[in-house]
Order: sequence, then C-alpha cells, then structure tokens
Amino acid sequence: MKARILLVCVLLTAPGFTFAASKEIQELQRDIALLQQQVKDLQRSQDEKFASLTELARQAIEAANRANTGVAVIQSNLDKSLRDQESKVVAPVVGLGSQIRDISNNVNTLAQAVSDLTSTLNRMQAQMTDLSQQVKTMQAPPPAPPNATGTGAGQSASTDGPCGPASSLYDNALRDYRSGKYDLAVPEFNDYLRCYGNTDLAPNAQFYVAMYHYGQKNFDDAVREFDMVLEKYPDNNKTPEALLYKGRALAQTPGHKTEGANEWRELIKRFPKTDPARMACDDLKSLGYNCAPPAVPAGKKSAAPRKK
Repeated sequence: MKARILLVCVLLTAPGFTFAASKEIQELQRDIALLQQQVKDLQRSQDEKFASLTELARQAIEAANRANTGVAVIQSNLDKSLRDQESKVVAPVVGLGSQIRDISNNVNTLAQAVSDLTSTLNRMQAQMTDLSQQVKTMQAPPPAPPNATGTGAGQSASTDGPCGPASSLYDNALRDYRSGKYDLAVPEFNDYLRCYGNTDLAPNAQFYVAMYHYGQKNFDDAVREFDMVLEKYPDNNKTPEALLYKGRALAQTPGHKTEGANEWRELIKRFPKTDPARMACDDLKSLGYNCAPPAVPAGKKSAAPRKK
C-alpha cells in the first residue's frame, strides 16, 4: 500500500522537475548561441580590419614604389644635367687654362727677349761711351808732365788727362779698393767721377771715396763726400749706407752728435727694415736715444737693389 502511494507521489512530482531542467537547458543553449554569435561578429570585425590594414599596406607599398620611381627619375635627370653642364663648362675651362699657359709662356719669352735687348743696349751704350771717350782722347792735347812731388790717396792721378774705358776704370778702382790699395783706388775713383760722373756707377764711386776718408778718420772730409752721394745722386742704391756712415762720422765729430742722430732717424724713416736701418737703430740706442723703426708700408720696397 505504501509503495503504491510513493510511486503515485513520484509520478505526480516528475513533470515539474522535468520542466525545470528543460528550461535551464534552453537558457544555456540560448547563451551558447549568443556567445557563438558574438564570436562570429568579432571574427567578422577582425577580418574586416585586417582586410583594411592589408589594403593600406598595399597602398603604402605602391606609394613607396612610385616615390622610388620618381626619385630615380629625378636622380637620372640630375645626373644627365650635371653631365651636360660639365661638358659645357669643363671643356672651355680647360681651353682657357691652356690659353693662359700659352700667354704666360709668351709673356716669359717676351720678358726674356726684353731682358736680352736691355743687356744688348747697355753693352752698346757702354761701347758708345768708350768710343766717344776715345775720340775725345784722340782730340785732346797731350797731358802736361806730372809734378815732381807726386800725388797721394784722395787726389786724382791725372786731373785733366785722358779717360780709359768706363768699365775697366771702375773695375780696377774697385779691385784696388777692396785689396787695400787706397793710394791707387781713390785716384781711380776720382778719374771715374771726372769722366763718367753721370753713369749708374758714379754714386758707388763717390761712396767709396767717402768711405776712404771715413776709414782714415777724416770725418769732416767724409761728411762732405757723403753729402755728395746724397745730394748729387739722390735716391741711389748707396743712399742708405751713405746716411748711416754720414751719421757715424758726425757722431764722432765733437759737437755734432745730435746731427748724426738725425741722419740715422732719416735713414730709418726712408728705408725701414733694411740692414743699414737696423744698424742705425743700434747706433741710436748706443748713444742713449730711443729707437722705434716704422713698419714697411704695404707694397713699398725698403731700398733699391744693391750694386757692386
């Protein structure tokens, strides 16, 4: 009896339990279906974004390729333009350089020709001077016999006598002077000055005569002879040395020290940065004077070239 009642109870409650379980399963299935739909939507969204990125990458690659092509074209055009400019510019420049070298060679050749012509003219002038002097010698009356007392250094051995060739007369005088034969050299220099006092070497001859008196400590005579160098032959190649030794001769003459210093200052002013100017500066300092040699002006030479 009890078993029947229990069975009846179970049968009465079973439909409710089955209905509840079926409802939960349906909700679970609905959630699963919703989740699957979301996964599909996410997958579709990812696929669309990936496709978009792929398209953008493709477009970027195409743009880069087009840019590379454009750069290559520009580079090619630039290289071609540079080659064209080089062909238009280099060739004329090379030709111009060749012409300049040719002109330079021609100028050098012309300068050498002018130098040769100048040397030839100088030789011709010397020969004409010697010839003219020989003609004068042939036309001159015979010289008077020499004085019995003779001549000394500083006096001409033949005051009005004939003159020899200019070059040999000067060379002989200079050789005798340098070898210490002043009794021969000074008269020869005086003869040269008498016969050829307007030639280029006349200032040199006058200077050596003055230097002879300076070496003999005849300072008054030395000053007078140096003045001849400075006044009769202004701006010659011996001017700086003449100013230097005139100043030294004056400085060693009693009462003329200031005058000697003034000669040295004149030398330093006119011929700065030369050896005589440096020696004059040392002489000024030795006498207790200040010395500040001026700078050489741009493009100006300190002194004329030295001659023998």
